[in-house]
Amino acid sequence: MIREAIQNNPSVALMGPRQVGKTTIALDLSEQLPAIYLDLENTLDAIKAQDIAGFHTENRDKLIILDEVQRTPEIFASLRGIIDKERRKGNKAGLFLFLGSASMELLQQSGESLAGRIAYLELFGVDALEFAAHDAEALVQLWLRGGFPESLLAKTDAQSIGWRRNFIRTYLERDIPQLGPRIPAQTLERFWTMLAHNQGCVLNASQLARNLEVSSVTVNRYLDLMVDLLLVRRLQPWASNAGKRLVRAPKVYVRDSGVTHALLNISTFNDLVSHPVVGGSWEGFVIENLLSVLQGRALPYYYRTAVGAEIDLILEFSGQEKWAIEIKRNSAPVLSKGFHIACEDIKADRKFVIYSGMDQFSMSGGITAISLQAMMHEITKKVTE
Repeated sequence: MIREAIQNNPSVALMGPRQVGKTTIALDLSEQLPAIYLDLENTLDAIKAQDIAGFHTENRDKLIILDEVQRTPEIFASLRGIIDKERRKGNKAGLFLFLGSASMELLQQSGESLAGRIAYLELFGVDALEFAAHDAEALVQLWLRGGFPESLLAKTDAQSIGWRRNFIRTYLERDIPQLGPRIPAQTLERFWTMLAHNQGCVLNASQLARNLEVSSVTVNRYLDLMVDLLLVRRLQPWASNAGKRLVRAPKVYVRDSGVTHALLNISTFNDLVSHPVVGGSWEGFVIENLLSVLQGRALPYYYRTAVGAEIDLILEFSGQEKWAIEIKRNSAPVLSKGFHIACEDIKADRKFVIYSGMDQFSMSGGITAISLQAMMHEITKKVTE
């Protein structure tokens, strides 16, 4: 997908949190294509990029890869002129690849200067099809440790959670302060941990504010930051049914299940299955895996009415086709009346329940029980039609 985007666009932005594998992919590409790589956190590379027009002239036959580009946002003003000049010469693709760890920083800066000249891609962690296509034990390992490669592939659970704790500490003490917000690391860690405890719950900013002894406005500012850093997902409610009293606040998930567990000091699978967060953790894990193969080809929502009709995930594809997805952790899924009512409310075109087993079978009401991996295949087929 990344090579295809590079072949069809003058510039491509690949976004994802630190340590998810962006640089590894870019360096692999640089061995397959004529390319040159600059890490803008490296002082010498940053100096080279100061005169990006001159650097491009010296390397105009190569793809220029700029890592951690949000560190030098001023570079985008020059890039627009370079791209337009190359277009006039007939060079319409494969000029720049940007790697960034902060989505809104990168989107805002590039959007101001490169509208119509850039494609955006998001790199998720290792997903279930990559690591556990037909292996239940591997799926458990992926869920417990999360999708960051170094955490997932650690020799022991202890080494894995140690890596994740260092990852969290590095974000709190180094990365976030470098991006500008002056938030005490201890306060932000408490906030991040509270979100983990409430994994998959509807956001209650007032309650979080009381616990942190800050205002609701400040809580929402913290949440915006974590969402922008691609560390937290804010799942918006479905809001097209004016005839129902709907829950209007978003649901919030720490995006990587392994980070969720590290924040809560869950280091083994036995710890996880006995912890109150187990259901919310599984739900968030499933949602992230599904969205990793969606490729932005559908809009995700959840649905909940004031009287309890609920759908964990709605995928709305172009043409308004809607898939309703319920997520259950047990091996014998049982659906509530509220899910059936909610499917009628939104007029769902397809209905699924994802459960922990591997068999696929039909249930009453036109619902398909399906594994996570098989559901990912269903979505992949849909987005490639």
